[in-house]
Amino acid sequence: MKKTVMISLLIGASLFATDYSKVITHPDASKMIEKDLLAPPKVYTMPAGCITNDPDAIARGKYIFNNLNGKKAKKNPPKGLSRRQMKAGVTYLPGQKIPFKQYGNCVACHNIEAARGAGNIGPDLTDYKENFIDTEGRNHQFVYQKIADARIDNPETHMTINLTTKLFTPREVCDIASYIVSPK
Repeated sequence: MKKTVMISLLIGASLFATDYSKVITHPDASKMIEKDLLAPPKVYTMPAGCITNDPDAIARGKYIFNNLNGKKAKKNPPKGLSRRQMKAGVTYLPGQKIPFKQYGNCVACHNIEAARGAGNIGPDLTDYKENFIDTEGRNHQFVYQKIADARIDNPETHMTINLTTKLFTPREVCDIASYIVSPK
């Protein structure tokens, strides 16, 4: 009897069940994937005057290197940086929230003087100037390109593609490069 009642209930429930198959959306995943694909690797030419000894540029580079984003950034940003970023070509209405700026958080993968972070995934950048720039093992263009789009010399890199994806501006790449190659 229990079995008969159970079967009757199941049959009854199935007669009144709603078919939702027509209201479920099935987006074209290929279009989403295409949108998310990175642009091909790009060679960048370092702008004139990019690498500088200007303390403000080095301070900006250090800040970007050591912070993930404006919302969680440590301390206030130095002159020339903001916790929020207005996007070019976007008109913000009064009272509209401007998105937080995404910074580098390079310290999550790289060590450098006085940095606090995991720093055990990417190359150690401690004494970079003395070890690579002063010995002419690397030059400023190499550093700029590596930060802008590291896929040029390492297609399998896990480093963030900063300039090609427009995560950073050319000036921000220059600031980070200036910090890396500066005497500490």
